[in-house]
Amino acid sequence: MMKVTITLKKSVIGSKPDQVATVKALGLKKTNSSVEQELTPQIKGMLHKVRHLVEVKEN
Repeated sequence: MMKVTITLKKSVIGSKPDQVATVKALGLKKTNSSVEQELTPQIKGMLHKVRHLVEVKEN
């Protein structure tokens, strides 16, 4: 599987509760925090849901 680095670029303040939960489930806590994840179909779906808040880079 391919790994990607996910960075939270915008604050979740004012976002819908399900989007906040998705960001937390990805492992992101603060703005500009980053995590490395395997790119599975589940992660792709989560990234699509919060695509306006995060930045994704392929490793």
